[in-house]
Amino acid sequence: MPENERNDPFTRPDPQDARRLRSYEALMRITERHAAGDHRVRWDERRMPMEPFDAVRRVADLAAGSALPEPDEPPVDQSDLTAALTLVPWARGEFDQMEAGLLQMAKGRGMTWNEIAFGLGLGTAQAARQRHERLTRRATPDDDA
Repeated sequence: MPENERNDPFTRPDPQDARRLRSYEALMRITERHAAGDHRVRWDERRMPMEPFDAVRRVADLAAGSALPEPDEPPVDQSDLTAALTLVPWARGEFDQMEAGLLQMAKGRGMTWNEIAFGLGLGTAQAARQRHERLTRRATPDDDA
């Protein structure tokens, strides 16, 4: 989108650009407020944000009480939860890509669909094939969009 359209209050914003910006802001918020351990060191020393999955997990663990906050760490608030929810599709997409890659490697190393189904906890080879097809479709950009 040209710069002049971006500043025009009467031009509808591009939904994908808005989503990307919101996702980036969500990741920065969670990292700045809740990064701990190595994530905190990377943020403090290099301004390197957490990975989306790690950020979502950290907020979920803190909110559930299954992780203790660091000293001086603010409590999880509604904005943190909204930020974590914003990151879920990004984290899910990365996880889907990893799963699709593992399925490809398993097939490439000679595993049968029955063996893969067992590993995934699915009941049939057909279910494993269908899962692979769904993941592959989601990981491949749609040319019509």
